[in-house]
Amino acid sequence: MNNRVYNFYAGPGALPLPVLERAHAELFNFQNLGMSVMELSHRTPQMQMIIDDSAERIKQQMGLGDAFEVIFLQGGGSLQFIMIPLNLSRPGEAIDYIDTGHWTQRAIEEAERLPRDVAVIATTADSDHNHLPADLPYRPEAKYVHICTNNTTTGTQWRSLPKIGVPYVADMSSDFLARVLDVAPFDLIYAHAQKNIGLSGVTAVIIRKSLLADIPDDLPKLLDYRTHIDKRSNYHTPACFSMYITWLMLQWLEDEIGGVAAMAAINEQKAKLLYDYIDNSSFYRCPVPEEYRSVMNVVFHLETAALEGEFVVAAEKAGFVGVGAHRTRTGCRVSLYNAVTVEAVEALIAFMYQFEKGK
Repeated sequence: MNNRVYNFYAGPGALPLPVLERAHAELFNFQNLGMSVMELSHRTPQMQMIIDDSAERIKQQMGLGDAFEVIFLQGGGSLQFIMIPLNLSRPGEAIDYIDTGHWTQRAIEEAERLPRDVAVIATTADSDHNHLPADLPYRPEAKYVHICTNNTTTGTQWRSLPKIGVPYVADMSSDFLARVLDVAPFDLIYAHAQKNIGLSGVTAVIIRKSLLADIPDDLPKLLDYRTHIDKRSNYHTPACFSMYITWLMLQWLEDEIGGVAAMAAINEQKAKLLYDYIDNSSFYRCPVPEEYRSVMNVVFHLETAALEGEFVVAAEKAGFVGVGAHRTRTGCRVSLYNAVTVEAVEALIAFMYQFEKGK
């Protein structure tokens, strides 16, 4: 489709053209039911199949085995900021957080609303969050340590995690199913779908079964993970169309890309192309040291804020959207989620070269 732009938004992000084409083809008549998937009751076998098959595909792609449950919730990552401490701790208990930018700060703020002993055990605020902490002085009595594996606003990503002796809780919203990952250190993983595996409206939560017995019994049912596990992510009406797109995305990842390992190689290739160009240019500058750089979100600066604004405007006119920084920061940002192609990155680099040449 010649009229499509190159989409580098940080979320909701790009969708693969084959997924859009299949959704378009099935829009009016899903599985010969004579209606759209948007019209299906959430109680139909077809919708439950979409949910169950999506959970099974995630388990297979991540090698989860029987030790974990996979559920799909609403409320984005933001709802998980409060559900996690409610489910995994009780009043007065210790919970530890690592501050690496905007979204971890949001998670900390929500946890501090509860009567919990919240500690920020490491922060990178002193360097404007352009690196990751070397040490995690967790408290042995902590119920968990919360970490964000990829920081969309600051362009940093944990490539390996320090070993700790308490459960790891991870916000993986922006690198979920985008790289090969050892799940052994994690006890709870959450990721909203709108970056790598679908639309807004669906959040995948992966929780180790051994944690379920300690969830407090006095939680509202809607905020209790066990409710959604028991009802197979269908306790109340899910975001049916968003769930359907996640299902299509998971099939695309497996059948057309070849799985997470193949996707990870493509993502590394995209990031290397862009970082190499930036590093070899005196016109663009990445503020993140190489060892901390995100494969998903590449942040960079031009010489002045005015020039950055001009770059963003010119990029959009040329068909490259979503290259402005997060609203809380200056500079530029390019998001390289699963659906962004190598060809899109190559086209962006060509534009960056022409913009630089014209200055």
